[in-house]
Amino acid sequence: MATAVLLRRALLALTLTVGVVAGLATEPASAASEIKIIVNKEPVTTFAIRQRAAFLKLRRVKGDLTKAATEELIDEALKKQETRRRNISVPDSAVEQSFQKFAADNKLTAAQLNQIFGQVGFSEKAFKEYIRVQMGWGQAVQSSVRSGGGTGGRVTEQEAVQRMLAQGGTKPSTTEYTLQQVIFVIPEAKRGAMKAERLREANAMRARFTSCPANYEFAKGLRDVTVRELGRVPQPALPERWKDGVVKAGSSGTTPAQETERGVEYIAVCAARTVSDDKIAAMVFQTQDLEKIGNSEPDAKLLKDLRDKASIIRR
Repeated sequence: MATAVLLRRALLALTLTVGVVAGLATEPASAASEIKIIVNKEPVTTFAIRQRAAFLKLRRVKGDLTKAATEELIDEALKKQETRRRNISVPDSAVEQSFQKFAADNKLTAAQLNQIFGQVGFSEKAFKEYIRVQMGWGQAVQSSVRSGGGTGGRVTEQEAVQRMLAQGGTKPSTTEYTLQQVIFVIPEAKRGAMKAERLREANAMRARFTSCPANYEFAKGLRDVTVRELGRVPQPALPERWKDGVVKAGSSGTTPAQETERGVEYIAVCAARTVSDDKIAAMVFQTQDLEKIGNSEPDAKLLKDLRDKASIIRR
C-alpha cells in the first residue's frame, strides 16, 4: 500500500548505487556545527546538512549537494512534525527490521553497510532516522487521504451505493477473517537476549496450530504468552504488517511470526467467510482508491501544503 510505496521510492536510488563507493571521497569533517535553518521552530544544523550531503553523494545525486541536502532536511522536518501531529509512532523494531532487510537486499551484512556509510561520512543512526521518517510519513499521508485531506477522501456508504449503481448495481464483496493474536512477550531490556528463543517458541506453537480454541491450551504451558481475540476483520481493514500473511493463511492457519514492539507475535486465522453489504462495499472502494493513490503523488501534495504554511527561517 501507500506506506510501502513511499518507503520504496525513498530508498530506490540508494538501492541501485549502494555497492558503488569507490572514488567517493568525503569532505573534510568539521567539529563546528551551527543552526542553519529553522523550520517551525525546529533547527537544522550544519552538521546534519553535511551528513545528508554525504548521503546524497552515496545516492549519486548530482549538482549542489549542500543545497539539495538543505532542502531535503527541510522537507523531513515538516514530515516529522506532521507525523507527530497525527500521533503516529514508528517502533524501533520496525525500523531495525527495515534496516536489516535493506542490507540483505543489497547482499550486505549490517556491519558492511555501516562500513560503506562510514566511507562517505554518513552513519547507521542517521540512516535509521531517515527510515523512521519515511515510514511515519507514509502513514501520515494515508491518514490525510482517509480523513479527506488529500486525493480520494473516505468513501461513505452512500457514496458506495452511488458507485455501485453507476457500475450496474454490482455489490463488491470481500473476505472477513476471524482472528486471534498470539504474543510472546519480551521485556525491552531483554530483547537482544530473548528474541531468538521467543521466535523459536512462537514457531513451535505455530507448527502445532489446529484451531484457535486450542491455542489457549498450548499457551498455558508457556511463560509470558498472551492470546487475544481480535474478532471479525474484513480484508480491507487488515493491518498492512499482517495482511499478506493472513490472506495466505486462508480460512485456517497462521501468519509467520514477527518481532514487534511487544516481543514476537503472530496472527491465527480462526475462520474466513465472504461478506457483502454497503459498509463492506465502502471499504472495498476505499481500498481501491488507496491502491490508485499508491501509484500517484499524494505525498507531494501534502508536503507542498505543509511548506506553504510553514515558517522557514534561513540563516
